[in-house]
Amino acid sequence: MPSQLLEPPPGLMDPISYARKLALTKAQLVARKLGEGWVLGADTLVVHKGEILGKPADFSEACRMLSRLQGSTHRVITAVALVQAGTSRQKVAHEVSEVSLKPLSLQEVGRIAGKHLDKAGAYAVQEKRDPIVRRIKGSTSNVVGLPLELLKKLLKSLPEP
Repeated sequence: MPSQLLEPPPGLMDPISYARKLALTKAQLVARKLGEGWVLGADTLVVHKGEILGKPADFSEACRMLSRLQGSTHRVITAVALVQAGTSRQKVAHEVSEVSLKPLSLQEVGRIAGKHLDKAGAYAVQEKRDPIVRRIKGSTSNVVGLPLELLKKLLKSLPEP
């Protein structure tokens, strides 16, 4: 169930705090619509040289993002929030991975950028046809957008029903 959150700009907030705030807000918005159960909210950010790169607004912005990221290393931060509907119970955690991309030609940037307008940083590691990642240090599932190891740990920490 989408939260319909219009993401505010981060302002002076550091990327980890911003990702955690967005994930928690998304989960809280959905939890308010439900009477019971746990709601999962998540948000993934790409951070390059201190700047947060979210989802590109259009093809041109996607090309600019990929041009900046290609041939360099950046961080991918995913925050995960669990909120129990009808209560004030909540848990929030985050994962950080380092991703190094291969150098890309202008043609490759254009081909890839048009396919990933819905992804932070304008690329997707799960796309086998876009082998642009040189190395991932940390959780690969985090880079995909949901750190499964972290989520498993959070779910195990929930109280028994």
